[in-house]
Amino acid sequence: MKLRLVTVPKLVQRLFPERIWALPNKDNKIYLTFDDGPIPEVTPWVLDTLKEYNAKATFFCIGDNVKKHPEIFQRIISEGHQVGNHTFNHLNGWKTSTQSYIENVSLFETELQAQNSRHSYLVPRTSLFRPPYGKITSKQASLLQQQGYKIVMWSVLSYDYDASVSEDQCFQNVAQNLKPGSIVVFHDSLKAQKNLRYVLPKVLEYYKKMDYNFKKL
Repeated sequence: MKLRLVTVPKLVQRLFPERIWALPNKDNKIYLTFDDGPIPEVTPWVLDTLKEYNAKATFFCIGDNVKKHPEIFQRIISEGHQVGNHTFNHLNGWKTSTQSYIENVSLFETELQAQNSRHSYLVPRTSLFRPPYGKITSKQASLLQQQGYKIVMWSVLSYDYDASVSEDQCFQNVAQNLKPGSIVVFHDSLKAQKNLRYVLPKVLEYYKKMDYNFKKL
C-alpha cells in the first residue's frame, strides 16, 4: 500500500525550523495554497469559487505558465490574492544542480519584471517560494533564503493530484487535519481538477459554517 503523509511529521518540521509549515495564531484562519498554475482549464474556476465564498488564497505559480497565461495571472493579483514563486519549469531540487535550480527560480522573477513592462499593472517581487514536490536541498534553500525568500511548505497535503485518491478521501484528508493556522496544498492543475472541483467548494462551505476565515499568506 502506498504511504501518503497528509500531515508533516513534527520531527521533519523540527529538522527544518526555518521553513514555514504553518502560521501560529489563535484566530480561525486557514491558508489555502494552489500550486502549478495558472492554466485556463482550472485557475479561473478556482478564482470564481474563492470569490463566491469571499476567500483569499496564495498561488504558487510556475513561471512558464505565467508567461503563457498572463491574463489569468493578472486576475489572481487584481482579485487580491497572493502569488509565490514555484520555479519557472517546476524543477525537482533533488535532481537539479544548485546553480541550475537558483537560475530557474530567478527566471520566474525575470518573467514578473517582463509582465510589468508589457502590462499596465505592477507585479511586486514575491518573497514566497515553494519548492515543487517539496524537494529542495539544504544548499539550495540556504541560497534562496540569503536572497530574501521565505520557503513555504505545508501542514496539510490534500493529494488532489493523486488519481488513486477518491474525491471523498481527498476531502477527508483536509477536513480531518485542518486547524487554525494550517497551510493547505491544493493544485490548480489538470491532474488535480477532478478532485479539486469536488473538494474545494465543500471545504469552503464546511469551514465557513464553523466561522473560519480563508486568508492569503
